[in-house]
Amino acid sequence: MFINNKLKNSSGVCLGIALWLAAVPAVAASPTVRDVTYRNGDVEVGAKLYLPAGQGPHPAVLFVHARRGWDTEADGQVRRIVAHGIAVIAPDYHSPRFIPGWPIEHDPATERDVELAIDALKKIPEVRSGRICVVGFSRGGYHAVLLAAKRSEVACVVTYYGHMVNPNAPEPWQVYRYAPEIEKINVPVMFIVGEEEFEIRRMGIRRAYYALLQRGVPVEMLMYPHARRAFDFRQDQRDEEKLATIDAAKRAAAFIKIALSR
Repeated sequence: MFINNKLKNSSGVCLGIALWLAAVPAVAASPTVRDVTYRNGDVEVGAKLYLPAGQGPHPAVLFVHARRGWDTEADGQVRRIVAHGIAVIAPDYHSPRFIPGWPIEHDPATERDVELAIDALKKIPEVRSGRICVVGFSRGGYHAVLLAAKRSEVACVVTYYGHMVNPNAPEPWQVYRYAPEIEKINVPVMFIVGEEEFEIRRMGIRRAYYALLQRGVPVEMLMYPHARRAFDFRQDQRDEEKLATIDAAKRAAAFIKIALSR
């Protein structure tokens, strides 16, 4: 059963509130994973490059991990993307600057560390790096917004429960506003969030959604019923959250492939 309530404007842009009850797809062949490094001045940034099975060059994604840092959960999030035939570069942008897991403040220096992963992709012959998508989780969503507003190579953005404002911004911005860079985004955007996510996070995502919708930017929202904060990697996942995890990865991959084929 698929529940999809859509709100459309004249451009066909829609808000989708979805729950997909489907069988688990067949397991894809294991990707090839290798370590890559690149430099931001004196800082060496390490990243994982994931290449799907099959002949390239493959469509490419820049994955931006959440505030908790690079860990096994982030690896799982990447592998769900790669399983759909998409190459991924995933920088660990905390370790080079000795940032611990779950930092409260945002370090602006990491923005350039993440951005340079786009240039690193251009040196990899197995991927199509002229047009890429950025997938950001939680605080990684803020990085995705910045890159979409700045880099011409970014062809789409997908955020999972993404932070839509500078984490260092004062409280009124956190509660009532969104990052001003959202006003500069003109590429397709997909927001993925659980219905039971933190209220303040849902508020920011909704405001960003309508800001894009108002300007006619192609934008979609997938809001999954009975899905909580970090629904895709919780140790106590509900059955609904397990299904939402599978469905979100499938829909995000389809969204990315369409955006990169244009």
